[in-house]
Amino acid sequence: MNSFDNRTLSAFTSKLSPAADMCVGLAILSVVVLSVLGNGLVLVICYRRRRKMVGSELLCVNLAVVDFLSCICFYPLSIMSSFHHMWLGENATCVYYGLGCYIFGLCGMFTVAAISIIRYLKTCYSLVYAVWLERANIQLACCVIWLVATVWSSFPLFGWGEYVPEPYGLSCTVAWRGYHTSAKDAFYVICSFACFTMVPVLLIVVSQCRILYKVSRFSYSLSARHIRNNLKHAEKRLSVMFFCISLGFVIAWAPYAVVSFLFIFHRENQYMAPGGFVFPALFAKSSHIYNPFIYFYFNKTFRRELRCLLLPLWPTLGGNRVSVHTPAGHQHPIHIQLQERACVQKRPFGLSQDQTLSKSKGKAMHSSGNPVPGRLVYTCWGSPLKKSSHRLGQ
Repeated sequence: MNSFDNRTLSAFTSKLSPAADMCVGLAILSVVVLSVLGNGLVLVICYRRRRKMVGSELLCVNLAVVDFLSCICFYPLSIMSSFHHMWLGENATCVYYGLGCYIFGLCGMFTVAAISIIRYLKTCYSLVYAVWLERANIQLACCVIWLVATVWSSFPLFGWGEYVPEPYGLSCTVAWRGYHTSAKDAFYVICSFACFTMVPVLLIVVSQCRILYKVSRFSYSLSARHIRNNLKHAEKRLSVMFFCISLGFVIAWAPYAVVSFLFIFHRENQYMAPGGFVFPALFAKSSHIYNPFIYFYFNKTFRRELRCLLLPLWPTLGGNRVSVHTPAGHQHPIHIQLQERACVQKRPFGLSQDQTLSKSKGKAMHSSGNPVPGRLVYTCWGSPLKKSSHRLGQ
């Protein structure tokens, strides 16, 4: 009995040095902070424009929910364990952590696979599979993703597999070495890799490659005919955004999947140094960070909504506008008006925010013949100029 207790205590004790434990804890803490801030902003922005969201954007929301809740519900336990040089709570918290992380990990992988498949259908067969791309079907797909991930991750609770500490002792996961213990564990481990890892990854890679090939070939045909199509340019930018999301997820999780797969075929506990398991695990956790940056870089709507959201806190984000106007019936007086740019909603027909402000302001000044009241106006003399708008403070 004492020998069993000692083995259990040893499994939940960190195999790293105290300094390395601190570094691991700080690294996971950085992931948590960046992910909560980034994905939290994504969720707030999506909530603000929830009535305008299309069906495919719901999958991005689902991915942001996965990343946000993973960092809120599970990673703090790993951080505190790192600072204490041992896993806190032993078996009970180990099962909680392993079960939760596996559910959210599968949800993330299935969501990225669904994004890739839906983008492939929309790009290559939009007319044939248009009914599949409706909002109700996307919502159903999100529910199915969570249901499948929860059911499969719950099998170890009923004897098919097990959740055990990682070799370095500061995290918990599926017992990949259970392949050698029983037929049920071997079946669960093999299916986890074959059906729930390799199949989604192959779907992601094949779909994204086909999308890039289709979009690049169509863009080349337009360029050869000297045709510029803004709609297809936006579609290409959107395809590149989802390609970066899918590629980043696969790259982040590939080292951890390879190390875990190799761990299956070794009966010995120490076929690799404990530090060899730490870096793939930390690299996999980084997948929660960069999706918000991808959204804000490629999506103008997210950038505009973020500016509107942060404008009350940092008014300088709005910038200033300088308007130059020549009143009707005069030859030489020119009114120069400095106007603070506010956050406005985007007008239809692809009209940009700057064009909307410039046109609305020009109409008001033309109808009244006077500059907009309540602003400081400087009058100077010079040759007549056309109405124009220049941006300052960007």
